[in-house]
Amino acid sequence: MTRPSSTPRGEHTPAPGVTWEQHLVRAEQLIDDTTPDPRPNRATRRALARAARRTK
Repeated sequence: MTRPSSTPRGEHTPAPGVTWEQHLVRAEQLIDDTTPDPRPNRATRRALARAARRTK
């Protein structure tokens, strides 16, 4: 059985065009003030219902 090598392998240069170029793009989304708020998700709706039952 062979042991792991303690010397690191050298880096190899990939062929041109093989690697992906990443560009971070930040896009702002403007939302009109007159649009209604989105419906809360199921977990939030259940938590609100549970809280409402406790206060009664």
